[in-house]
Amino acid sequence: MEKLNCVIIDDEPLARDVVESFAKSVPFLNISATFEDPVEALLYIRNNSVDIVFSDIEMPKLNGLEFVRALGNVVVTIFITAYRDFALDGFETGATDYLVKPVRFDRFLKAVNKAKDYLELKKSLSIQQVNNDRIFIKSEGKLIKILLNEILYIEAQGDYLKIVIPSATYTTQTTLKSMEEMLSLPNFFRIQRSFILNLEAVRSVNGNMVELVNGKSISIALNKKEEFFNLLGIN
Repeated sequence: MEKLNCVIIDDEPLARDVVESFAKSVPFLNISATFEDPVEALLYIRNNSVDIVFSDIEMPKLNGLEFVRALGNVVVTIFITAYRDFALDGFETGATDYLVKPVRFDRFLKAVNKAKDYLELKKSLSIQQVNNDRIFIKSEGKLIKILLNEILYIEAQGDYLKIVIPSATYTTQTTLKSMEEMLSLPNFFRIQRSFILNLEAVRSVNGNMVELVNGKSISIALNKKEEFFNLLGIN
């Protein structure tokens, strides 16, 4: 079995040791490095092959949420926190799971199996990026070319994505996080946990609801509203 390379980031030595000992008990995990400083971890991950990051949320210099945003969703992240209330914020950054301290081995095992399943799904290549302006997706037994600037919005539906363009709607088996990693154009924005939209497709905004040019209405997550308005140039 090919092992998944893991990095552990926590400013508490005991917490790092617990996660490391758990990881050593799982046959498909390999601990590549452990870090107290998230900035050092960021540099390491950008220059090495890493599959899974276990990261504390409350850390000096750079907290876990800021760390993942700086990293840009290039690895699977499992947050570790002493505060259950941080879980929702963690998921909004695209984290695969979160563990509450003190971490239990059974809960750790559930999280890493979830990460492993996600990585295996990603390798199935339901979406193939050709270049920065187009992708091919597997849908209805064939490969379909989609120009990125034609996408109105993308909706997560379990292990599937619904990709909507003006002339058609396609469904393919992959995750929203995997799709988000391919969207290199700056006008795509993850407006909430289940939706990514094309800012060019916005027709109007009414309170917490966004109407697109095709008539579709999508709610804005409260913690995304300020950033969304800034991207649209709304004060």
